[in-house]
Amino acid sequence: MSPQINAPVLSVEALTKIDREIAKYPLDQKQSAVMAALIVAQDEKGWLAPETMDFIANYLGMPSVAVYEVATFYNMYNLQQTGRFKLTICTCLPCGLQGALAAADHLKKQLGIDFNETTADGQFTLKEGECMGACAMAPVVLVNNKRMCDYMSVEKLDALVAELRNSSPQKV
Repeated sequence: MSPQINAPVLSVEALTKIDREIAKYPLDQKQSAVMAALIVAQDEKGWLAPETMDFIANYLGMPSVAVYEVATFYNMYNLQQTGRFKLTICTCLPCGLQGALAAADHLKKQLGIDFNETTADGQFTLKEGECMGACAMAPVVLVNNKRMCDYMSVEKLDALVAELRNSSPQKV
């Protein structure tokens, strides 16, 4: 187990997961687990507050700025609170040419929000994403960075939103 740190920001379960990630690297390279540690923290907290990122930096023995650099570079990390469901739609050129821009417009209209906004009920945050490596299956929507939905027609988008609205809190 990594060194004890006063007032853990994360649960024992989360720290155990991070320790498993750290164990994949040589003892003097535990900072290599930073991306995985940020995902574990985000899964538990829902987003990465500065105090959470500072805790991760301390836990991994690295400067806070190095953790911030990682968290701000990749769009999979939430640096502010999001809705219960973060919907990220790929709008890069190949996907845009296959209907992703129209799909994004449909989601904006259906949810009543723009990119980087959250619905008033706190259920949905809409994000614009870059290449998810599924260009042939566009439009592509990523739900909470965990579930990829492809070939998203208007009907499939409507069904996805309805499914998520009606899902239990534990299920995504």
